[in-house]
Amino acid sequence: MDEFIKTLEFEFQKNENPKVAKQQKSYLRDQFEFYGLKSPERREVQKPFLIKAYLPKKEELESLVKELWSKPQRDFHYFAQELVFKYNKQFKVEDITLFEFMVINNSWWDTVDFIAVKLMGTYFKMYPEQKEFYVGKWLNSSNFWLQRCALLFQLKYKTDIDVILLSKAINYLLGSKEFFINKAIGWVLREYSRTNPNWVLDFVEKTELHSLSKKEALRLIKL
Repeated sequence: MDEFIKTLEFEFQKNENPKVAKQQKSYLRDQFEFYGLKSPERREVQKPFLIKAYLPKKEELESLVKELWSKPQRDFHYFAQELVFKYNKQFKVEDITLFEFMVINNSWWDTVDFIAVKLMGTYFKMYPEQKEFYVGKWLNSSNFWLQRCALLFQLKYKTDIDVILLSKAINYLLGSKEFFINKAIGWVLREYSRTNPNWVLDFVEKTELHSLSKKEALRLIKL
């Protein structure tokens, strides 16, 4: 595992671009360091590390991800979440705790949204009996990133979306002044309007949404 991370680190360092790194750091409000690899470049550099035949054992994944997550450079965090998605057909019921760890540490929208949609979204399709417990847990937490996950994990569910659970999550968070919550409410409603615009329109009409949420929710609906 140490050799895996050291080799990845060597490749990132070999391709670093200080000018781009400064821009990336500024874009995320100076919260994280960067090597300065743009997404296509980073994915090209990390491609050999994601080849199925060379992936670490699933049993090593949690400790590997936590080690990567402890690194100051955001590039490692992006790689770690994409690494986890490589195991999406092997998720076990206990893996949700790792996803929670990733959300509440080094939190910002650029990782949280990937984790919510790609990892948690996949997980809850595999273990639907876990949905209600964790959505309730996250809504009752004081962590708005977990609350955002309670909204966004169904973002790409289309006809499989649980509208009762979605309604519960949105109604619980009504009145929030947090931008990332109100934006997420509008985003998930807008996405669902591609599948069921009448339901979204009816929900918006009956619910006192924040103006941002309402604007986003109705963006694709012709009134």
